[in-house]
Amino acid sequence: MLIPENKIDEIRERVDMIALVQRHGVELKKSGRSYKGLCPFHQEKSPSFYVWADTRRFKCFGCQAGGDAISFVQRLLGKPFVDTVQDLAKELGIDLEAAVDPAMREKQQIKDATDFAAQHFQQRLWDPAIGHHAREYLRSRGLTDDLMRAFGLGWAPVAWTDLADRLREQGLLAFGEKAGLVSPRSKGDGFYDMFRGRVMIPIRSPEGRTIAFGGRLLEGDEGPKYLNSKESRLYNKSDVLYATDQARDEIRKKKSAVLCEGYFDAIGLHQAGVKHAVALCSTALTPGHMALLSRLEAKELVLLLDGDEAGRKAVERLAGPILAAGQSSRVAVLPEGEDPDTYARKVGADAVQQLVSKARPLTEHLFVSMLPGGPNASFEEKMSALDRLKAVTSVLPVGLVRSAFFGALSKHFGIPASELEAALKSKNPQTVRAVEKPIKVEPPPRDLEAYYAACVLRDRRLLDKDEDRACDELGHPGVRRLIATIQGGSSPEDAVYDASDSLKTAVDKWRPQLPLAPEALELAFQEACLSLKLSAVQGHITRIDQEFKQVQGASDLSDEARQLMEDRQKFSALFARLKAKKGRKP
Repeated sequence: MLIPENKIDEIRERVDMIALVQRHGVELKKSGRSYKGLCPFHQEKSPSFYVWADTRRFKCFGCQAGGDAISFVQRLLGKPFVDTVQDLAKELGIDLEAAVDPAMREKQQIKDATDFAAQHFQQRLWDPAIGHHAREYLRSRGLTDDLMRAFGLGWAPVAWTDLADRLREQGLLAFGEKAGLVSPRSKGDGFYDMFRGRVMIPIRSPEGRTIAFGGRLLEGDEGPKYLNSKESRLYNKSDVLYATDQARDEIRKKKSAVLCEGYFDAIGLHQAGVKHAVALCSTALTPGHMALLSRLEAKELVLLLDGDEAGRKAVERLAGPILAAGQSSRVAVLPEGEDPDTYARKVGADAVQQLVSKARPLTEHLFVSMLPGGPNASFEEKMSALDRLKAVTSVLPVGLVRSAFFGALSKHFGIPASELEAALKSKNPQTVRAVEKPIKVEPPPRDLEAYYAACVLRDRRLLDKDEDRACDELGHPGVRRLIATIQGGSSPEDAVYDASDSLKTAVDKWRPQLPLAPEALELAFQEACLSLKLSAVQGHITRIDQEFKQVQGASDLSDEARQLMEDRQKFSALFARLKAKKGRKP
């Protein structure tokens, strides 16, 4: 079940923490501003378990358990996060079903159908009999079995209802229609498969979640050579680049991305060792794509398109959005008639990478390809080239980028920049910005919490190694939501899919820096847990010191002042134990 964050916050705010703890068998006694009792999580004879009514938090200074109402019930009863939230909501009279956004519910339903379809298509591809033809076709294109599995390739048989029948059995047929996987028959009842006789190419989010499909026709003669999923609440082709899930680490490492136009071009380039290659999903380059590349830390974009007239025109078509976004870019020119996939198979990895390394700047490529003669070209040649450039200049926003472009254009054409701009000025100029529609406005988490999340996304089993319950100290709402979703049983890919861009960026910054060896990763994670816990305890001590200064009668040690002193001593002792433990870590 999808539970809105505001409802989780409402539960935390409305719960009576004292009553909740006592209802679960813990006897509490008032002690200054807090309540204390014997800890339910470990055996003890003297009370070290504290609950604060005002902050709705608990803390045991013996076993270091701590957190809010949800984490208390989770830890005590061993229940999943979602079940715990549902139970507390029922007790408080909070209607979670009514709170769920219908759009969120529909998105989850489409996810379920898409996930099932991805598994179904893969099963069909690797079925010894059913997928034989498709496997042989893919191998004929130079793809290894390992590469097919890495990219999740599948097969949709020619049968009209192969997927529809399976979706119906799973109760997902209606959701499959929303995902564009099946369509109702024009006559009579029932549904038929949209993808038939096609090699299936899952389109994934950067986090690895399958959100749509591309299908390459192999058997039968119905429909176009390539057929793509329709857009849905899960899939917006203007925000997705194919293969970013495979390429993102290499893009971040190289600070560069190679852009091609076809699915198999991207796969072939990865096969040839160009692992920072991505492809457009049958659409124009958009501000959403540029924002995605920016989030992946691509400081440079290399265009590697087909070596024919269509490829050359594609460079002109893509140039405007790239230049408008201020993106540094280069163009790698393939031999006439070649495409990235076939060229990579023909010449091998070294030659492809050499071609990419020798790519020339985008503006230089544009000017030379459109007007090879430069200032010495004829009047007619210049006018023809300028006509082709209108599509590029029409989207350049007023400012430095536009001025610099016309300055360079002036040198190549031998015509004053002011006259060129006047000649090329569009009646309806478009302004393109790299980031046009932020989905979630959320500040980034601090580095320590982002590192914690990155570790868990690498290996969710690390949550069991959080001996000091550092998860209870996470302050960033997005990180808390992500970790809670994983604790609730969701996959890391699901958990991060709906995270804000700022959180994804913060987490992605740490992914390449994580140790590769499982043992080293576990040590690094535990070190981060200790640092988080120490930071939180230090924060408690600072808060107590501030409260102590404000307590009336602190000079003669009132009950409240004594309680604050007692709390400070316990936190200080905990801080010392954690500090000593941190010092013992290798």
